[in-house]
Amino acid sequence: MTEQRERVADTGQWASSNQIERDLILTDADFTRIRELIYQRAGIVLAEHKREMVYSRLAKRLRHHGMTRFTDYLVRLERQPEAKEWEAFTNALTTNLTAFFREAHHFPLLADHIKNKQEPVTIWCSAASTGEEPYSLAMTLLETLGAKASQAKVIATDIDTDALARARAGVYPLEQVRKLDEARVKRFFQKGTGNHAGFARVRPEVSALVEFLPLNLLAPQWPIKGAFDAVFCRNIMIYFDKDTQSKILKRFAPLMKPDGLLFAGHSENFSYISDAFKLRGQTVYTLAKK
Repeated sequence: MTEQRERVADTGQWASSNQIERDLILTDADFTRIRELIYQRAGIVLAEHKREMVYSRLAKRLRHHGMTRFTDYLVRLERQPEAKEWEAFTNALTTNLTAFFREAHHFPLLADHIKNKQEPVTIWCSAASTGEEPYSLAMTLLETLGAKASQAKVIATDIDTDALARARAGVYPLEQVRKLDEARVKRFFQKGTGNHAGFARVRPEVSALVEFLPLNLLAPQWPIKGAFDAVFCRNIMIYFDKDTQSKILKRFAPLMKPDGLLFAGHSENFSYISDAFKLRGQTVYTLAKK
């Protein structure tokens, strides 16, 4: 349905009708500037229809600072380029949609790739979110490598520091964990009791394999080193434009082992973005031979 719009008399700006009664003022110019700033800061491309999402997610930050106008909040941000508030701004506009063993066909492919590795296996999860994906990778390492898994490592990074804090805690609602098969639940999770009833925590042998680090894929330097047996970059490139995607893929290549695998999301296609990789199978890539 086309959004009804009407003029806000005291600002001279357009706003959606369901925003008229709201306590915070978000002008068209504010929304445009927010889109520019999050693109500059994190490479995220916000579509025009994301205005309501922007309002709802940043409203908490304005209220935290006792502000009623997005204009004032943006002025404060831009006057303090190194302020901690930039982290909160970025966290608020980052989308975290994930699950344990999401896009399940990737994990048997990873297991087959690493099962005969003689050197310690290292995997980079470049969009760790709240931890479900890197912990799924750690479980795959334990299932596939047995005792040798203790030498393996999952480097899990994300730009959203709030999500990383939740990931490090490793605590999830029990209904989310129960979507896994019963054998995995028993082996890899501890069910909470008392005040923690209804939740489950990943077991220490799982969390021990994962190192969480904050990382902005647009940063000039990344606080990680290869060479990785696999890189998981799933369902994050869809938030970037093609130029940004291409630059990131070029930076992935030298961090991977010659036979390393790059895993993409189900709706992502890297074949037309970078010549550094070639398609091996369904959303799985290998380094292109030169």
